[in-house]
Amino acid sequence: MFLKIRRDTLIILLLAFMLIFSGRLISYVSFASSYEPADGVPISGVIIKGNDILPIENIKANVANAGFRAGSYIKGNKLVTSKRTLDLADAIVLGESLAKISTFPGTKFTPIIAANINVDMETGLVSVNVVEDFSNSLSSANSSSSK
Repeated sequence: MFLKIRRDTLIILLLAFMLIFSGRLISYVSFASSYEPADGVPISGVIIKGNDILPIENIKANVANAGFRAGSYIKGNKLVTSKRTLDLADAIVLGESLAKISTFPGTKFTPIIAANINVDMETGLVSVNVVEDFSNSLSSANSSSSK
């Protein structure tokens, strides 16, 4: 019950198999080695550093209003959100100013006097460094309440 296959037909079939297999392998390797995502680098998270008393959720909510939230991504030097596209430098400046107006829940105290936002372009991690100063907030709140 052996099939009779000539030697030259067998060689042609083996070469065709090797050509198809190597083509598939090369296309897989070239796809797997390409790292650039189609949409850009997604924002993977926001890390808040330097706050002592002010709740992290308040700062994260304000920074998210600048566009640094889940679902947004960085494409080149642009920050693309679900609602708009803006320059990354403008988004960083906006995020810093919005982080500075973070207040205690139910009050008007703004203890953050400085904020700095760094964006990692490879991982999409946003780190927010804040400096809190309660002496300025309390003295300005007392002076505004006495007027």
